[in-house]
Amino acid sequence: MSNGVVSTSHSEDLAFSRALHGDELKTGFLSKMASKNKNVHNAATGDYLSLWKKPENETEEDEKKRLDSYTQLTNTYYNLATDFYEYGWGTSFHFSRFYPGEEFNKAIARHEHYLAFKMNIKSNYRVLDVGCGVGGPAREIAHFTGAHITGLNNNDYQIARAFHYAKKEGLEHQTNFIKGNFMEMPFEEAQYDAVYAIEATVHAPKFEGVYGEIFRVLKPGGAFGCYEWCMTDDYDETNADHHRIAHGIEIGNGIPKMRRIAECLQALRNVGFEIEIHQDLANVGDSVQWYYPLEGEFKKCQSARDYLTTIAMTPVGRFTTTQMVRVLEKVGLAPKGSYDTQKFLETAADALVEGARANLFTPMFFFVARKPE
Repeated sequence: MSNGVVSTSHSEDLAFSRALHGDELKTGFLSKMASKNKNVHNAATGDYLSLWKKPENETEEDEKKRLDSYTQLTNTYYNLATDFYEYGWGTSFHFSRFYPGEEFNKAIARHEHYLAFKMNIKSNYRVLDVGCGVGGPAREIAHFTGAHITGLNNNDYQIARAFHYAKKEGLEHQTNFIKGNFMEMPFEEAQYDAVYAIEATVHAPKFEGVYGEIFRVLKPGGAFGCYEWCMTDDYDETNADHHRIAHGIEIGNGIPKMRRIAECLQALRNVGFEIEIHQDLANVGDSVQWYYPLEGEFKKCQSARDYLTTIAMTPVGRFTTTQMVRVLEKVGLAPKGSYDTQKFLETAADALVEGARANLFTPMFFFVARKPE
């Protein structure tokens, strides 16, 4: 990043993570926010926001800069956003389909079970989770299948939290979490029986890069299952309104460049995969849309838990949360830059909903592809 606070070196990444979050693992949202180094957090926020301009002012050079620095971009984003994600969403950082009346956490778990089932993950498998976050899906799939799950993540803060949660659930011997860049995975060829990614590989500067690494580390005959973030084939990058929505998704979610479904499928073929299943699960006629938790409409609540989330997403709730963060930052209970983080996460929610309603975006283009025997 511009001021040297963030580095691509693993040792420097770890040093930065400790400087920002401290050595002691915190659990409560307020304790996590209060423990952060305020100056380091403010510098990281400034670094992140410096990579973005208003969509109408963006140039190809700006986009290239983000693609070239994708590791720093993504790492900084998750250093800033992880605690907000856990506070508002839980430990599985992804969307899901919903049945009418289905409780939020059950839907999230079912979404993970569906992936494991379609991939036919067995109890004796060694499985790789690419971009594992704080390990929510890895733990759920480990419980569900009995397989051993290794999570790959380039963010030291999330890795520490993943180990903490795995031990808490008695999964320390059935899971592992490794620091690494998914464009240059620290594994030998043909190490894993199966590989999956849930809303993570969108952070790659190029689909072929990360898909090619997944192909390399898979055993022959192994399956790669994924929920990919894509713009749909209705998306037109030359349309200013479409570009504005995509840009909002990018800045709000730490993504260097959104791409269309067709590019995803072609990239799989380019690296050698045989595609067995592919379907946009966000566009199958569900009566309850995947994005309803972001809309802030009480009439769409599916369970008692939803009302608390929905309150936070209403205009009044957003204003209250924003002001709370502003006050916490002012009195020193939250680090500088927390208000700016809250605002770009709001930008993300608005862009995701607008993109979905216009059928321009999906967070769950689902596929299972196989490495030939």
